[in-house]
Amino acid sequence: MARGVAAVAALGTVAAGLAVRAGADGAFAKYAGSALYTVLLCTLVAFCAPRARPLVVAATALGLSWAVEFAQLTGVPAELSVHSTAARLILGSTFNAPDLFWYAVGAAAAWSVHAGARRRA
Repeated sequence: MARGVAAVAALGTVAAGLAVRAGADGAFAKYAGSALYTVLLCTLVAFCAPRARPLVVAATALGLSWAVEFAQLTGVPAELSVHSTAARLILGSTFNAPDLFWYAVGAAAAWSVHAGARRRA
C-alpha cells in the first residue's frame, strides 16, 4: 500500500512540476522546481524504503539533492547534460546556491505531508 501511495505521489509531483513550468516563469518557476525536485526524491525514497520514517526519507532526499547541486561545481553534470536530456533534468548543469535552501523547503514540505499521512494511518 505504501509503495502505491508513493508512486501516485511521484506522478502528482511530476504533474505539479510540469504545471509550474507551463504556467509560471522566472524565479517562482525555478525555485518551485527546485523544491519539487526534492519532493520527487522523497517520493522515490519512500517507494524504495516504504517503512522508513518520514524524517529519514526527507533527510535522505535532501542529502541527495544537495549532493547533486554540489556535484555541479565539478562541471561533470554540465558535460553530461550537453549529451543527454535525462542528465539535464536529473543533474542540472550549473551550481546555484539558493537552490540549497529551496531543496530544504521541499524536504520539509514532503516530511510534513508524509508524517501527517502516517499519523492518520
